[in-house]
Amino acid sequence: QVKVVESGGGLVQAGGSLRLSCAASRGIFSINAMGWYRQTPGKQRELVAVITSGGSTNYADSVKGRFTISRDNAKNLVYLQMSSLKPEDTAVYYCNAQYAVVGGDYWGQGIQVTVSS
Repeated sequence: QVKVVESGGGLVQAGGSLRLSCAASRGIFSINAMGWYRQTPGKQRELVAVITSGGSTNYADSVKGRFTISRDNAKNLVYLQMSSLKPEDTAVYYCNAQYAVVGGDYWGQGIQVTVSS
């Protein structure tokens, strides 16, 4: 059974930093892309950042220059370094892993990040 598990969330003051980590199960199939999404009450889940197995990245405009996504392909790990955090970054952050198989899209349970002003 595939598992995607996030860690590293919590409470931080505005201007501070946090690092989120995500571990995805290792198995027969490789992972094409891993990413971070976030969701606040009453809103749709939105992309924060995504990274491919080749290292290509894509960021939401709202986090460019403040957040950095990185990945350890050998261990199926993905990280999100968040700096210069703002109260509007407060959300539940979800990790996503897209395995190289039909239907291989998996999500973590989500982790709370709260930025106080």
